[in-house]
Amino acid sequence: MSAPAMTNALEGLDVDRFWERGYAILHGVYTPEEIGALREAAYASKGYGGDLLANPRLRSVLTDGRMVAVARKLLGTDELIYTGDSSFTINGTQKGWHKDNTDRIDPEAPDWASQYTQLRFGIYCQDHAEHTGGLNLRIGSHEIRNTSEGEVLYVKTTPGDLAVWSMRITHSGNGMLLKDPEAPYPLPNEHDRFAPEDVTDADGDRIAVFAHIGADDSHGKRYADYTKTRTYLVNAWRKRPYDDAARAAAAEAGLTLRDLPAEVMDDSNAGLSELWAPFPYAGQKLKPAAPGTAPAVASAAPAAPQPVAEKTGSSAAVDTAKATLRRAAKAARGGARGVRDGWRAGRQ
Repeated sequence: MSAPAMTNALEGLDVDRFWERGYAILHGVYTPEEIGALREAAYASKGYGGDLLANPRLRSVLTDGRMVAVARKLLGTDELIYTGDSSFTINGTQKGWHKDNTDRIDPEAPDWASQYTQLRFGIYCQDHAEHTGGLNLRIGSHEIRNTSEGEVLYVKTTPGDLAVWSMRITHSGNGMLLKDPEAPYPLPNEHDRFAPEDVTDADGDRIAVFAHIGADDSHGKRYADYTKTRTYLVNAWRKRPYDDAARAAAAEAGLTLRDLPAEVMDDSNAGLSELWAPFPYAGQKLKPAAPGTAPAVASAAPAAPQPVAEKTGSSAAVDTAKATLRRAAKAARGGARGVRDGWRAGRQ
């Protein structure tokens, strides 16, 4: 991409609108030739393992300055951190509403104490303006402490676009685009209701690239600490630690690198959580413990009111929280599979 084109894309990035809606799409950030090269690099990286920074074929998409420039403008700081959370997928199957941040539903947790400064970037290397399989998200749900509220949007990206969203926003991969332009966007659990002839065709293999970049602050530190608990990330980091070239590329891009592959390499307590689970914090409310047992972390009800039939008060709140946790767990299982689709794509 030429320097003037990148300048125009940045100038068109409305920061206030991003924080209001929770996402932005920068059009035409990558040339057709760059998208073609990115697809080829993904194919060549099947089974390689590790994150983008550890992969010489895909490293430049993280370090070429484009994502960094967008993060600087949205976050209003040059102090940016990268902690090893990035991936590519080839025909990934992940589907289901979820959030990517640490504290997803607990309104008292640190993620909700201030503006959340951690971003997810996505590059979709095929057309989703007229083809199915794109990103679904719930507009404004980065300010909602559950995954069931917010207007549903199918994000119609074209090859070359750069998507960026708050990691607190509710979203789902592999959205469905119907041929009827007047039809509402199907929810992830509604896809089976539609016949194949009602759905637009896929635009070839679905190749997507994702990366986390955030402000180097308390939110960034907490997110990094949380990712050290996740099995799929820790396994990938241990398989492909950083070399000097990777560290130099991150520094040259203006990223503070927290070397989580090195941190978890010999840490037997890392990577024990296959699914997302609430991450502890100081002052966290605990459930009363039964005699002879340890106290357990309390499930917190979403802050937004929920419709309740025949139940009120604490009973309804607990039911709502349990339902939200079940949805989060189901999405987490799909999310882990989706990332592994990239790291294990050679098996497909």
